Amino acid sequence: MAEFTLQVKMREKAGKNLDTMRKQGSIPAVMYGHDTDPQMFWVQYVNFAKLYAKAGESSIIEVAPEKGKAVNVIVQDVQLDPLTSRFSHIDLFQVRMDEKLEAHIPLEFVGEAPAVRELGGILLKPVEEVLVSCLPKDLPHALIIDLSSLKTFDDHIQIKDLQIPAGVTVLAEADTTIALVEAPRTEAEMAALDEKVEADVTKVEGVVKEEASAEEGAAAASDKKVPEEKKEKK
Repeated sequence: MAEFTLQVKMREKAGKNLDTMRKQGSIPAVMYGHDTDPQMFWVQYVNFAKLYAKAGESSIIEVAPEKGKAVNVIVQDVQLDPLTSRFSHIDLFQVRMDEKLEAHIPLEFVGEAPAVRELGGILLKPVEEVLVSCLPKDLPHALIIDLSSLKTFDDHIQIKDLQIPAGVTVLAEADTTIALVEAPRTEAEMAALDEKVEADVTKVEGVVKEEASAEEGAAAASDKKVPEEKKEKK
């Protein structure tokens, strides 16, 4: 049974009253899936925002229309308004409970790396999510990563170190690194970086000054020509 439920209203025509409905607090949504015709809905903005914050794109959601049978979906994609960053459209994918699906599962990092706390290192997380394959009932909301195993700068956590739930297959190379701690930069390295930045700034300033001088020269030449042109016209 789905952990989350989303109430929806049927939407009859695409592209109709979109701006008006969005201003009234509704989001247009489309649901599609294998061997099913796409269906269009209206979703209440507040309800979806709360649900999406918890479910994300890696949890089974039960879509409950006003009429008809409820179906299980995952959020396939969301679109945001470029100016307000509010949800402007939702894509839902209907799943079959007896058919495997693929989904990106976020990695949730917990604990503190001793190499950061005790050695002053910098925590790096090259991978934030992984693609998995499983039946909908086995779909994990997140995969937990314990950072306490990162005790030195030589330690790292890879895909093969993950605690994968039964029935779930990670579709990534086992030796892919997902977390490590980098040694802090030495004073010599920081000084070298500062020197490089100063050199770059000086170079840029030189270019700016040269361009400014060229513009000033052109302007001066133009000013000298104006009186001569006026004199010829007289």
